[in-house]
Amino acid sequence: MLIGIEEHWVLPELTAALAGRDESLAFNDLGDHRERLQDLGEGRIATMDAQGIDVAVLAQTPPGTQALPAPEAVRLSRVANDVAAGAVARHPARFRALSTLPMSAPHEVADELKRAADLGHVGTMVYGRSGDLVLDDPVYDDFFAAAEALRQPVFLHPQLPSDALRDASYRGFDATTDLALATFGWGWHLDAGLAALRLILRGTFDRHPDLQVVLGHWGEMLLFWVDRADSLARVAGLQRPVSDYLRSNFHITTSGMFTPALLRHALSVTTADRLIFSTDYPFQHPTREQITAFLGEFESDADRRKFMSGNASALFGI
Repeated sequence: MLIGIEEHWVLPELTAALAGRDESLAFNDLGDHRERLQDLGEGRIATMDAQGIDVAVLAQTPPGTQALPAPEAVRLSRVANDVAAGAVARHPARFRALSTLPMSAPHEVADELKRAADLGHVGTMVYGRSGDLVLDDPVYDDFFAAAEALRQPVFLHPQLPSDALRDASYRGFDATTDLALATFGWGWHLDAGLAALRLILRGTFDRHPDLQVVLGHWGEMLLFWVDRADSLARVAGLQRPVSDYLRSNFHITTSGMFTPALLRHALSVTTADRLIFSTDYPFQHPTREQITAFLGEFESDADRRKFMSGNASALFGI
């Protein structure tokens, strides 16, 4: 079995509400992306069949509802979660879903997480910032407590950096290069890796030792700087080195980046029990041949099976 856990979709009503709020939404309109993103039925399943993917875990594209005012975020999160649950109900052998949460309404988040879990969602996807609120702000501690108690893994996905950060670091070229630098070329991944590191430094996993977080794109740069990050543990008063939290509280996905060197490095930092297949559909949609070739890079059948489905099944209860 092959399970992909970062397979995106969009709710048209949410896209309309986000108009003008996030430039990265332009990527949803490239090529046939919008058609693929809105398809929660036979077209998506046909693509999965062609790739050899048995189960897709559906997740909203960035920025979810987090860029919206609180009342609108609450309403559209509920709509998105109901729609996703409906898609899973129609195709229970092929789909599962991650919930969309109204992170701009912090005191509503835990309740919506529980409601979504009751609908059958197997985890949630969030982003590192909602307006001026960063994910490690103490106001979200009830959310992390609920995620731990409900055994709902939290997928921490990249998002467009703030305007202030873009002004400081990601502008000065033409508009297209500015956006690419701030998103898939660099900024997205640095933003998500920093959000994860801040959660560790805030003591999130000391308070919630069973909380599980998922990072895409081979750990959003964090795995490649863990030696230096470990030096922060003593300064921050953590119970363990940063690398220990990465090995016990984080799972890492490929996000369609099927590069053997990245696999080898990830296995030098964490274990095969922590690696999960994903394609980042439809922004990446590798062929069956490309997927098969990458799976051949695993040295043992046991590790290959863990990566293909065993780890996702255990983490998400699939």
